[in-house]
Amino acid sequence: MVVAATHRSCHVLGPGNRYALWVQGCPFRCPGCVSPQWLAFTGGKRLAVDDLVLDIVSFAVDGLTVSGGEPFAQAAGLVALVRQIRQSRDLSLCCYTGYTLEALRRGSPAQRELLGLVDLLVDGPYVRSRHAPLRWRASTNQRLHVLTDRHLDVLTEPDDPAGLQIEIGPDGEAQWLGVPHTPGFREALAAAADLVESRDA
Repeated sequence: MVVAATHRSCHVLGPGNRYALWVQGCPFRCPGCVSPQWLAFTGGKRLAVDDLVLDIVSFAVDGLTVSGGEPFAQAAGLVALVRQIRQSRDLSLCCYTGYTLEALRRGSPAQRELLGLVDLLVDGPYVRSRHAPLRWRASTNQRLHVLTDRHLDVLTEPDDPAGLQIEIGPDGEAQWLGVPHTPGFREALAAAADLVESRDA
């Protein structure tokens, strides 16, 4: 699989404490995409499914969340990944996609097989003009589908944003995870960083 990034303990992309996996490459080009660096199908790291399985099985707490990029562009690899994981641990799967649920049900065999493994699906492209503070998603056209009995409680909980998870890495660099409440969050951060650098110069 071609992987953009991983995080072993994410609290803002699905219920509980989840292992997060972002794949590289996306056929959609949503204006205002929160992860433009992961759109190109070039880049990322090629990782063996077996190695990813070992890491996820070792460190995941409540489940696995897959985003990107576009997970369903690497459906076959993800099917192999999830099936191997579930041989060791019955982890839930939350998946983000720019496709709609209806389109995936008419998709390729691998896409339909992956869909059958998903417990929670956030579907639909990001639409900047419809940005809203919603739970685990960014625009009002995006829907949260509970596809199994595993997370039925989600249907009765408030549709409030989960917030951002902000961390300082060992190199002193800040990183954030989650769905920003406001559009243009990445651009605002870049502008703020430029302002700090100009003041320090």
